[in-house]
Amino acid sequence: MKLDKISKLTGTIELVSGLHIGGGNTEMHIGGTDNPVIKNPVTNQPYIPGSSLKGKMRSLMEWHAGVVGIADGKALAIKHIDKLNGNRSQGVEILRLFGYAPSGAGQDNPKLVEEIGPTRLAFWDCNLDPAWVKEMSNNNLLLTETKMENSIDRIKGTAENPRNTERVPAGARFDFQLTLKVIDGEDLLDPVLRGLKLVELSGLGGSVSRGYGKLAFRDLALDGESVQEKLEQVQL
Repeated sequence: MKLDKISKLTGTIELVSGLHIGGGNTEMHIGGTDNPVIKNPVTNQPYIPGSSLKGKMRSLMEWHAGVVGIADGKALAIKHIDKLNGNRSQGVEILRLFGYAPSGAGQDNPKLVEEIGPTRLAFWDCNLDPAWVKEMSNNNLLLTETKMENSIDRIKGTAENPRNTERVPAGARFDFQLTLKVIDGEDLLDPVLRGLKLVELSGLGGSVSRGYGKLAFRDLALDGESVQEKLEQVQL
């Protein structure tokens, strides 16, 4: 195997609805938010962890490939490949892109290990677009919002259990970047774009079923060349 190059896929993530990726809170604040978003400890600005994007994209691609049942709900691994039959090619693509945890004690098939090779994708944390931060500052607006929620008593028709959740508001923009190793001239752009389209359609973060986390990838470019149209043409 030969590493030909490391390509860079860049673009912008634009929020279509409020996004909540939890950050935990080690302090109690009077009047504070029950469920804060994750923030950079230096800038105190919200961001999208690369691990969140990678985990959601991989999970969706495994569901789309129909391999979740074979892997018994766990992440796809080399030991599952021989059981995939018609889904083998997509299974191999997923392991090439995202990597795998070795079974240990030399249990993995050496030929499969060689066929799959090293992990191709690397995801990076997505920080807020400085231009959007400046827009919010110029308009005296905050970088997050607090959304109030409650549950409804079906018989009384009254609201109960009020709670609040911090979100990054719709319209926010994040700088997006991932890198893709190109080995022996292979082209894995199509499955990467398929994964991004799945994230667009499914959403990211918590409370997606309640309308959170809808997003869109904008201005996608691979090594400076636009691939936005290719993303828009992805059919699932």
